[in-house]
Amino acid sequence: MSRTNWRDHDWQLIHGEPRSPALHMALDEVLVEEVAAGRRAPTLRIWEWASSAVVIGRFQSLRNEVDAANAAAHGIDVVRRISGGGAMFIEPGNTITYSLYTPLSMVEGLSFEQAYAQMDAWVIAALLELGIMAWYQPLNDITSHIGKIAGAAQARRGNAVLHHVTMAYDIDAQKMLQVLRIGREKLADKGTQSAAKRVDPLRSQTGLPREAIIAHMIETFRHRHGLSDDTLREDEVARAQTLAASKFANPKWTAELA
Repeated sequence: MSRTNWRDHDWQLIHGEPRSPALHMALDEVLVEEVAAGRRAPTLRIWEWASSAVVIGRFQSLRNEVDAANAAAHGIDVVRRISGGGAMFIEPGNTITYSLYTPLSMVEGLSFEQAYAQMDAWVIAALLELGIMAWYQPLNDITSHIGKIAGAAQARRGNAVLHHVTMAYDIDAQKMLQVLRIGREKLADKGTQSAAKRVDPLRSQTGLPREAIIAHMIETFRHRHGLSDDTLREDEVARAQTLAASKFANPKWTAELA
Protein backbone atom coordinates (compact mmCIF):
# COMPACT_ATOMS: atom_id res chain seq x y z
CA MET A 1 0.00 0.00 0.00
CA SER A 2 1.40 3.39 -0.96
CA ARG A 3 0.75 6.45 1.18
CA THR A 4 -1.99 8.82 0.02
CA ASN A 5 -2.27 12.58 0.54
CA TRP A 6 -5.14 14.73 1.78
CA ARG A 7 -6.13 15.85 -1.73
CA ASP A 8 -6.30 12.24 -2.91
CA HIS A 9 -9.58 11.94 -0.98
CA ASP A 10 -13.03 13.52 -1.18
CA TRP A 11 -13.37 14.86 2.37
CA GLN A 12 -16.82 15.29 3.90
CA LEU A 13 -17.88 17.50 6.84
CA ILE A 14 -20.37 16.53 9.54
CA HIS A 15 -21.27 19.27 12.02
CA GLY A 16 -24.67 18.51 13.49
CA GLU A 17 -26.79 18.75 16.59
CA PRO A 18 -25.55 18.23 20.14
CA ARG A 19 -25.25 14.57 21.12
CA SER A 20 -24.88 12.76 24.43
CA PRO A 21 -21.36 11.69 25.47
CA ALA A 22 -22.18 7.99 25.02
CA LEU A 23 -23.59 8.63 21.53
CA HIS A 24 -20.46 10.54 20.54
CA MET A 25 -18.34 7.55 21.57
CA ALA A 26 -20.56 5.26 19.52
CA LEU A 27 -20.50 7.53 16.47
CA ASP A 28 -16.70 7.40 16.47
CA GLU A 29 -16.77 3.60 16.35
CA VAL A 30 -19.49 3.45 13.69
CA LEU A 31 -17.97 6.08 11.40
CA VAL A 32 -14.42 4.72 11.46
CA GLU A 33 -15.86 1.31 10.56
CA GLU A 34 -17.88 2.87 7.73
CA VAL A 35 -14.76 4.49 6.28
CA ALA A 36 -12.81 1.25 6.71
CA ALA A 37 -15.50 -0.62 4.78
CA GLY A 38 -15.58 1.97 1.99
CA ARG A 39 -19.20 2.89 2.67
CA ARG A 40 -18.32 6.45 3.71
CA ALA A 41 -15.79 8.90 2.28
CA PRO A 42 -13.10 10.22 4.62
CA THR A 43 -14.81 12.55 7.05
CA LEU A 44 -14.17 15.44 9.44
CA ARG A 45 -16.76 15.50 12.24
CA ILE A 46 -17.09 18.53 14.52
CA TRP A 47 -18.77 17.53 17.77
CA GLU A 48 -21.42 19.44 19.69
CA TRP A 49 -21.88 18.22 23.26
CA ALA A 50 -25.34 17.87 24.84
CA SER A 51 -23.92 17.61 28.37
CA SER A 52 -20.74 17.71 30.40
CA ALA A 53 -18.53 14.63 30.53
CA VAL A 54 -15.29 13.05 31.50
CA VAL A 55 -13.96 10.90 28.68
CA ILE A 56 -11.35 8.37 29.75
CA GLY A 57 -8.97 6.52 27.46
CA ARG A 58 -9.44 2.90 26.45
CA PHE A 59 -6.70 1.63 28.76
CA GLN A 60 -7.16 3.92 31.78
CA SER A 61 -8.26 2.88 35.25
CA LEU A 62 -11.59 4.48 36.09
CA ARG A 63 -10.93 4.87 39.81
CA ASN A 64 -7.44 6.22 39.26
CA GLU A 65 -8.65 8.94 36.88
CA VAL A 66 -12.10 10.01 38.09
CA ASP A 67 -13.66 11.04 41.38
CA ALA A 68 -17.01 9.35 40.74
CA ALA A 69 -18.80 11.03 43.65
CA ASN A 70 -17.85 14.52 42.54
CA ALA A 71 -18.66 13.72 38.92
CA ALA A 72 -22.14 12.57 39.95
CA ALA A 73 -22.60 15.63 42.18
CA HIS A 74 -21.87 17.90 39.21
CA GLY A 75 -24.10 15.85 36.87
CA ILE A 76 -21.13 14.85 34.73
CA ASP A 77 -21.30 11.66 32.66
CA VAL A 78 -18.23 9.44 32.64
CA VAL A 79 -17.62 7.47 29.43
CA ARG A 80 -14.79 5.38 28.01
CA ARG A 81 -13.69 5.83 24.40
CA ILE A 82 -12.15 3.28 22.01
CA SER A 83 -8.83 5.12 21.66
CA GLY A 84 -5.95 5.38 24.11
CA GLY A 85 -4.61 8.53 25.72
CA GLY A 86 -5.61 10.44 28.82
CA ALA A 87 -8.78 11.67 30.48
CA MET A 88 -10.57 14.70 29.05
CA PHE A 89 -12.79 17.10 31.01
CA ILE A 90 -15.66 18.29 28.81
CA GLU A 91 -18.12 21.16 29.19
CA PRO A 92 -20.27 21.93 26.12
CA GLY A 93 -19.57 25.66 25.83
CA ASN A 94 -15.94 25.34 26.86
CA THR A 95 -14.78 22.54 24.57
CA ILE A 96 -14.04 22.07 20.86
CA THR A 97 -13.84 18.44 19.77
CA TYR A 98 -13.37 16.97 16.31
CA SER A 99 -12.75 13.57 14.76
CA LEU A 100 -11.07 12.56 11.52
CA TYR A 101 -12.00 9.23 9.94
CA THR A 102 -9.32 8.61 7.38
CA PRO A 103 -8.06 5.70 5.25
CA LEU A 104 -5.10 3.84 6.71
CA SER A 105 -3.20 4.79 3.55
CA MET A 106 -2.94 8.36 4.91
CA VAL A 107 -0.49 7.18 7.58
CA GLU A 108 1.15 4.34 5.64
CA GLY A 109 4.81 4.07 6.61
CA LEU A 110 4.58 6.76 9.29
CA SER A 111 5.52 6.33 12.94
CA PHE A 112 2.84 7.10 15.53
CA GLU A 113 4.50 10.45 16.17
CA GLN A 114 4.54 11.29 12.46
CA ALA A 115 0.91 10.18 12.09
CA TYR A 116 -0.22 12.48 14.91
CA ALA A 117 1.76 15.37 13.45
CA GLN A 118 0.23 14.83 10.01
CA MET A 119 -3.34 14.67 11.31
CA ASP A 120 -2.95 17.84 13.40
CA ALA A 121 -1.05 20.02 10.91
CA TRP A 122 -4.17 21.68 9.50
CA VAL A 123 -5.55 22.73 12.89
CA ILE A 124 -2.17 24.07 13.99
CA ALA A 125 -2.19 26.15 10.78
CA ALA A 126 -5.66 27.44 11.72
CA LEU A 127 -4.46 28.42 15.20
CA LEU A 128 -1.41 30.19 13.79
CA GLU A 129 -3.70 32.19 11.50
CA LEU A 130 -5.63 33.25 14.62
CA GLY A 131 -2.43 34.55 16.20
CA ILE A 132 -1.75 31.62 18.51
CA MET A 133 1.83 30.37 18.42
CA ALA A 134 0.83 26.71 18.54
CA TRP A 135 2.85 23.61 17.81
CA TYR A 136 2.65 19.83 17.95
CA GLN A 137 4.07 18.38 21.18
CA PRO A 138 4.80 14.64 20.85
CA LEU A 139 3.15 12.34 21.32
CA ASN A 140 -0.37 13.67 21.32
CA ASP A 141 -0.63 17.31 22.40
CA ILE A 142 -1.08 20.67 20.74
CA THR A 143 0.50 23.34 22.90
CA SER A 144 1.60 26.97 23.03
CA HIS A 145 4.08 29.02 25.03
CA ILE A 146 1.30 29.74 27.54
CA GLY A 147 0.06 26.18 28.02
CA LYS A 148 -1.45 23.05 26.52
CA ILE A 149 -4.33 23.68 24.11
CA ALA A 150 -5.45 20.21 23.06
CA GLY A 151 -4.93 16.49 23.40
CA ALA A 152 -5.32 13.90 20.64
CA ALA A 153 -5.89 10.14 20.51
CA GLN A 154 -6.05 7.53 17.76
CA ALA A 155 -7.54 4.12 17.10
CA ARG A 156 -7.23 1.91 14.05
CA ARG A 157 -10.02 -0.23 12.66
CA GLY A 158 -9.26 -2.34 9.62
CA ASN A 159 -8.35 0.00 6.77
CA ALA A 160 -9.15 3.21 8.62
CA VAL A 161 -7.80 5.44 11.38
CA LEU A 162 -9.80 7.43 13.92
CA HIS A 163 -7.98 10.57 15.04
CA HIS A 164 -9.83 12.78 17.48
CA VAL A 165 -8.85 15.93 19.35
CA THR A 166 -10.33 17.78 22.32
CA MET A 167 -9.41 21.46 22.61
CA ALA A 168 -9.94 23.78 25.59
CA TYR A 169 -11.88 26.88 24.56
CA ASP A 170 -12.40 27.82 28.20
CA ILE A 171 -12.04 25.84 31.42
CA ASP A 172 -13.44 25.66 34.95
CA ALA A 173 -10.18 24.59 36.59
CA GLN A 174 -11.70 24.21 40.04
CA LYS A 175 -14.41 21.84 38.83
CA MET A 176 -11.92 19.93 36.70
CA LEU A 177 -9.73 19.25 39.74
CA GLN A 178 -12.75 18.10 41.73
CA VAL A 179 -13.65 15.55 39.07
CA LEU A 180 -10.27 14.41 37.74
CA ARG A 181 -7.82 12.76 40.13
CA ILE A 182 -4.86 13.03 37.78
CA GLY A 183 -2.49 15.79 38.72
CA ARG A 184 -4.18 16.62 42.03
CA GLU A 185 -1.07 15.83 44.01
CA LYS A 186 1.09 17.96 41.74
CA LEU A 187 -1.25 20.92 42.02
CA ALA A 188 -2.43 20.58 45.61
CA ASP A 189 0.14 23.02 46.95
CA LYS A 190 -0.18 25.46 44.07
CA GLY A 191 -3.91 26.06 43.88
CA THR A 192 -6.29 25.92 40.93
CA GLN A 193 -4.60 28.82 39.17
CA SER A 194 -1.77 26.44 38.36
CA ALA A 195 -4.19 24.03 36.67
CA ALA A 196 -5.52 26.85 34.52
CA LYS A 197 -1.99 27.62 33.37
CA ARG A 198 -1.31 23.99 32.51
CA VAL A 199 -4.26 24.02 30.09
CA ASP A 200 -4.55 27.40 28.41
CA PRO A 201 -7.95 28.04 26.81
CA LEU A 202 -8.39 29.32 23.29
CA ARG A 203 -10.75 32.00 24.59
CA SER A 204 -7.99 33.75 26.52
CA GLN A 205 -5.58 33.61 23.58
CA THR A 206 -7.98 34.78 20.85
CA GLY A 207 -10.86 36.68 22.46
CA LEU A 208 -13.07 35.08 19.82
CA PRO A 209 -16.38 33.24 20.34
CA ARG A 210 -16.13 29.46 20.26
CA GLU A 211 -18.25 29.38 17.08
CA ALA A 212 -15.85 31.73 15.29
CA ILE A 213 -12.88 29.50 16.07
CA ILE A 214 -14.74 26.43 14.80
CA ALA A 215 -15.74 28.28 11.62
CA HIS A 216 -12.12 29.25 11.00
CA MET A 217 -10.95 25.68 11.58
CA ILE A 218 -13.45 24.39 9.03
CA GLU A 219 -12.46 26.98 6.43
CA THR A 220 -8.77 26.22 6.95
CA PHE A 221 -9.41 22.52 6.35
CA ARG A 222 -11.56 23.32 3.30
CA HIS A 223 -8.87 25.55 1.81
CA ARG A 224 -6.02 23.12 2.41
CA HIS A 225 -7.66 19.78 1.69
CA GLY A 226 -11.11 20.29 0.14
CA LEU A 227 -14.31 19.70 2.11
CA SER A 228 -17.95 19.12 1.18
CA ASP A 229 -20.87 19.43 3.60
CA ASP A 230 -22.50 16.14 4.59
CA THR A 231 -24.79 14.70 7.25
CA LEU A 232 -25.07 11.49 9.21
CA ARG A 233 -27.11 8.78 7.52
CA GLU A 234 -30.14 7.30 9.26
CA ASP A 235 -28.51 3.87 9.44
CA GLU A 236 -25.35 5.33 10.99
CA VAL A 237 -27.35 7.10 13.69
CA ALA A 238 -29.44 4.00 14.38
CA ARG A 239 -26.36 1.80 14.73
CA ALA A 240 -24.72 4.37 17.00
CA GLN A 241 -27.80 4.62 19.21
CA THR A 242 -27.86 0.85 19.64
CA LEU A 243 -24.13 0.78 20.37
CA ALA A 244 -24.38 3.66 22.83
CA ALA A 245 -27.07 1.82 24.82
CA SER A 246 -25.39 -1.57 24.78
CA LYS A 247 -21.76 -0.49 25.24
CA PHE A 248 -20.82 3.13 25.87
CA ALA A 249 -23.59 3.93 28.36
CA ASN A 250 -23.10 0.55 30.03
CA PRO A 251 -21.31 0.79 33.40
CA LYS A 252 -19.56 -2.51 32.66
CA TRP A 253 -17.71 -0.96 29.70
CA THR A 254 -16.90 2.26 31.56
CA ALA A 255 -15.56 0.34 34.57
CA GLU A 256 -13.90 -2.43 32.54
CA LEU A 257 -10.56 -1.29 33.92
CA ALA A 258 -11.77 -0.22 37.35
